Amino acid sequence: MTGKMRDAGKSATAIAAAAVMLAVFGGRPAAGNDEVGVLKQTSRAFSAIAQKAIPAVVFIKVEKTIPGAFSPGQSGMRAYPFDGRDVPDDDLFEFFFRGRGRPHRENRQFRVLGQGTGFIISKDGYILTNNHIVGDADKIMVKLHDGREFQAENIGSDPQSEVAVIKIKGDGFPCLAPGDSDAIEIGEWAIAIGNPFGLSETLTVGVISAKGRSNLGLVDYEDFIQTDAAINPGNSGGPLLNIDGQVIGISTAIFSQTGGSLGIGFAIPINMAIAIKEQLVAKGKVTRGYLGIAMQDITSDLAASFGLSRGAPGVLVADVVRGSVAEQAGLKPGDVIIEFAGRPVQNANFLRNQVAMTAPGAAAEIKIIRNNKEMLLPITVGSQTPNPAGARAGGIASEKLGLTVENITEEFSGRAGFEPGSGVIVSSVRPDSPAHRMGIAPGDVICGVNREPVVSADDFNAALEKSAESGLVLLLVKDREESRFIAVRLE
Repeated sequence: MTGKMRDAGKSATAIAAAAVMLAVFGGRPAAGNDEVGVLKQTSRAFSAIAQKAIPAVVFIKVEKTIPGAFSPGQSGMRAYPFDGRDVPDDDLFEFFFRGRGRPHRENRQFRVLGQGTGFIISKDGYILTNNHIVGDADKIMVKLHDGREFQAENIGSDPQSEVAVIKIKGDGFPCLAPGDSDAIEIGEWAIAIGNPFGLSETLTVGVISAKGRSNLGLVDYEDFIQTDAAINPGNSGGPLLNIDGQVIGISTAIFSQTGGSLGIGFAIPINMAIAIKEQLVAKGKVTRGYLGIAMQDITSDLAASFGLSRGAPGVLVADVVRGSVAEQAGLKPGDVIIEFAGRPVQNANFLRNQVAMTAPGAAAEIKIIRNNKEMLLPITVGSQTPNPAGARAGGIASEKLGLTVENITEEFSGRAGFEPGSGVIVSSVRPDSPAHRMGIAPGDVICGVNREPVVSADDFNAALEKSAESGLVLLLVKDREESRFIAVRLE
């Protein structure tokens, strides 16, 4: 750890202490035993939470086998700045908290040992954690605070939200009660418990720094709680608690250019996680609601163009998918959605999450503004179509290129403005690969290979295989700003 980082840590501690003193003493200096007693009570409150919560927090060890494209020199603990200057190894999340992976060469494949955190959510052994920890694991081992170890069953994972559920056999396990993540306020206490860097049962304290963080590019459905409670590699999947010891989130990601905590961590709201958990337990998968619209947030210029007050809430309907439930309900481009199912719509991400968590087939009402008039439209929520089989492209040529791609879904189309069938989206790029060195990043769209259009992941893979012999591939790549041809030599 650098001196600069140590100084930053001391400053943060000093600021936190000063904030507590101001809150307790109303700005007055400590004068007597009463004030000291209040601080002792606060300290004992944190200790009580630790004693109650730690027995329900588990240490997770996983084994997974990955193809030979993985380099034994990769550490599995690569820092990832959100500005796109670095790219994860083989998954959009593994770099956050995979732990000290140790690959071993076995028949051109590698066995990676990873670790993370989880917490027991019910006495019969259901555990919440993150998809990037257990989603593709071959073996999952769980160690409890009392030393007992279990081999866990993978009940289900949801890559689109990063929530995963595993289960251990037995009953009467210590468990944590969920709080209400919708009710939390910025500035409230936040307590994180996990196994950072393999150091089990570590508790850190901070505050809720922000709510509703989205557009981070981490998962499809983002509504993160931001906290300055220290979260480090290994904390992933652990609980974020309120001052009552209730779970308000699942620690999932950090903003870091060093691999360690810089005071910005993100947690999945527990309300979202519980809703997903119930579907995974019941069906082993998550089915999301769907409207069939492309939408965008309202800028000041758009507000002026549509005759709305500056800073008005709501989202603008940019397009309506033909034959969708939105078209059947009468939604039109140019409509402004201000309420969905009785809840005010704050922004496009909020509406997208609300629709996704609504059961397909459920009836709802949408309040819109059209031509400066409010209208109520009844709608029956549709079902989101998952990526078809073979949606993620791999193969020898794509391994040499160092990337994987997926089909563009209607949901991605609405978020990024690319139409389904207009190309394939880059889902991951291996560090120091040919694709990485040429500036290709997750979220880019590849529209053509060797001057031929590609409309699906299967098309992309087939076209790429034709380049394996020559070792050179010409890609037409689009991002949100421009289109460009990129010639890449395969390794």
